[in-house]
Amino acid sequence: MSALPKSIDETLQLLARADYVAERSLATAVFLALKMSRPLFLEGEAGVGKTEIAKVLAGGLGRPLVRLQCYEGLDIASAVYEWNYSRQMIEIRLAETQGTSRDTVAKDIFSERFLIKRPLMQALEGGKGAAPVLLIDELDRTDEPFEAYLLEVLSDFQITIPEIGTVRATEPPIVVLTSNRTREIHDAIKRRCFYHWVDYPDAVRELEILKRKAPEASENLSREVVAFVQRLRKMDLFKLPGVAETIDWSKALVALDKMTLDPQTVNDTLGTLLKYQDDITRVRGSDAERLLAEVRAELAAA
Repeated sequence: MSALPKSIDETLQLLARADYVAERSLATAVFLALKMSRPLFLEGEAGVGKTEIAKVLAGGLGRPLVRLQCYEGLDIASAVYEWNYSRQMIEIRLAETQGTSRDTVAKDIFSERFLIKRPLMQALEGGKGAAPVLLIDELDRTDEPFEAYLLEVLSDFQITIPEIGTVRATEPPIVVLTSNRTREIHDAIKRRCFYHWVDYPDAVRELEILKRKAPEASENLSREVVAFVQRLRKMDLFKLPGVAETIDWSKALVALDKMTLDPQTVNDTLGTLLKYQDDITRVRGSDAERLLAEVRAELAAA
């Protein structure tokens, strides 16, 4: 395992080694979260690189990544722990044949060997110097009761199991929470975290991201792709393309052996960039040609 970065510059270097091009404000939030052992709450549109931060930290620091993918209806049994009921029933049947007392059986079947540990509990079990990175991904997909349950985990790094007691982390895990802001997260969660809004990158940073994530694309193609996507984000679309879509589009164009954009190729590959038919219908055709003309004029002037 690697030591935690000792400065914002070292944090930027840590992210850069994993080809994550971060602005200094994001690196500052990451550094403070690591330095002060506080959860990091990242909010922003889908596809801007929030989840990738946790993966980069796990890889860069040499720590295991424990991921809790959130969804509607997520409960404690899926996120924290549950009892192995089938094993408990077998144990009860065996105890009955052996004449074991009820009190002994009850005490035994609610011991740790019958406990199935889910991501949150697994994250708290890391030993000294080996705490994992815990990613709680897309928290906005869950409901408020689950948020309330997280308060104990995020503030005290512990979980209370009624049958056993309190399980505390020897060393707090590195916690990263993400939200696509499909709904507001309660203030009580945010107060326990360092907060950062991850925005769409500007053209310079997005071009640098493409150079790292899609190096097979030519310089000219990368510049055209970035300029086109930057213009798309100024349109009133249902879902603006994220950085992930920019990378996918660039790789798709390379797979088609394209060295530059043309109207036909743009129209044929919009489904890689835009994910809603209404958006594709709006951009396809004259709008695509107009945007491409603007891109070429801008790059020619530069």
